[in-house]
Amino acid sequence: MGSFLLIPIVLIGFIVLFSSFFTVKQQTAAIIERFGKFHSIRTSGLHIKIPLVDKIVARVGLKIQQLDVIVETKTLDDVFVKLKVSVQYVVIREKVYEAFYQLEYPHDQITSYVFDVVRAEVPKMKLDDVFVKKDDIAIAVKTELQDAMLDYGYDIIKTLVTDIDPDGQVKEAMNRINASEREKIAAQFEGDAARILIVEKAKAEAESKRLQGQGIADQRREIARGLEESVEVLNKVGINSQEASALIVVTQHYDTLQSIGEATNTNLILLPNSPQAGSDMLNNMVASFTASNMIGETMKKQAEEKDKKQEGRK
Repeated sequence: MGSFLLIPIVLIGFIVLFSSFFTVKQQTAAIIERFGKFHSIRTSGLHIKIPLVDKIVARVGLKIQQLDVIVETKTLDDVFVKLKVSVQYVVIREKVYEAFYQLEYPHDQITSYVFDVVRAEVPKMKLDDVFVKKDDIAIAVKTELQDAMLDYGYDIIKTLVTDIDPDGQVKEAMNRINASEREKIAAQFEGDAARILIVEKAKAEAESKRLQGQGIADQRREIARGLEESVEVLNKVGINSQEASALIVVTQHYDTLQSIGEATNTNLILLPNSPQAGSDMLNNMVASFTASNMIGETMKKQAEEKDKKQEGRK
């Protein structure tokens, strides 16, 4: 009978003995209470406590934690916007007691301060300034939290404004404005390109016409030189200048007719022509040249006689 009673006592002894030992993980602090009163804080490693007397009431993490808070507020230009603020915080190793006993809901406390600061800062800014000065908002949140949470054993490592989300209609309007600005810039570039193209085309046309005119002038100069040489050759064989000029014109007339007849796919051209056309043209031109010379001589004689009379009167 005694042996049966000894076995439970031994088992209870082993249980009590093993319950006296406990471990604490790295970057963790264990809070020990004795009969409901704070006794000690144990850090990482193997520890001993009095069974049924000492109790581990909490294990507080000492790693950096992050809390994301979404705040909806209104800007100075009456635009509702949602901001996502990420707060990175850590429990101060030397203030684990304050972090556990003085603040029951740290997440709610931090969230309240974030709401308070964001809703105090953003209404002072226009929507565009919110995007530009988001770092200023983050600094303001950190400063406020740092002063408030330090006494509770929390250190604020970093605060970040990670997202700014305006109302859907406002975003559409901003996108339309941005698209309009880009279209305006594109139109300006296209207009400049078209203007440059027109100017360059006009310069090219002017240069082309200049070269064309120069070519025509050179062509006419060579034609005149050729006619002059032809007249000189005809003069050497006893044909005067008037008859030579008429002969050259008649020759060019027949050359033109020959070129038109030889060319293909030409338009229909009607020219007066007959077997005696060449002879008539030559006679008419010689007669016109002769009449022109006679008129010139007569006018020259009249001018000389007029000059003589005026000298006689003097």
